[in-house]
Amino acid sequence: MSSTALLVVDVQNDFVEGGSLAVTGGRAVAAAIVDHIDRYAGHYRLIVGSRDWHSPESDNGGHFATSGDPDFAATWPAHCVAGTPGAEYAEPRLAERLTHHVRKGMGAPAYSMFEGITDDHRTLADLLAAEGIDEVDVVGIATDHCVRATALDAARAGLRTTVLLPLTAGVAPESTEAALTELVASGVEVAR
Repeated sequence: MSSTALLVVDVQNDFVEGGSLAVTGGRAVAAAIVDHIDRYAGHYRLIVGSRDWHSPESDNGGHFATSGDPDFAATWPAHCVAGTPGAEYAEPRLAERLTHHVRKGMGAPAYSMFEGITDDHRTLADLLAAEGIDEVDVVGIATDHCVRATALDAARAGLRTTVLLPLTAGVAPESTEAALTELVASGVEVAR
């Protein structure tokens, strides 16, 4: 049996066109990820999806800009608030294809899937270890933020890590290229 997991990062309504923190190309990537899963599901032991799941009653540890404009580096517009349509998966077919769900950013900034917890209150690292996973493919939104952070944490955890670049969408070309350079330097494979 495969020892590979697919990590689907933050493919949510607020991160695709029309969302509060939209990334150009997000909707197309969401559909392409579902197609990839349908084609290669047998290749993966686990298919894990993450969602930002920010608390509605707070600034989430300063993550939301509540006074003044967001700086889009440490502070952001409100997005992916728990229980709102913006926090739901952008591709309705995705949820039923996932074996596990991770929620992150509950009351605090969180970029990596490794900062979240599964529905049964395990960390992603614990889940992957329990299932004998030693390799991960990383896809999702945004290449230069949460995909980057997740892939770096996976590599730091000793997992063979590949970012499937055609199944990601980045915020900006410059920051995406900088993220890819950093990933490669950290031992992450980038499949173009």
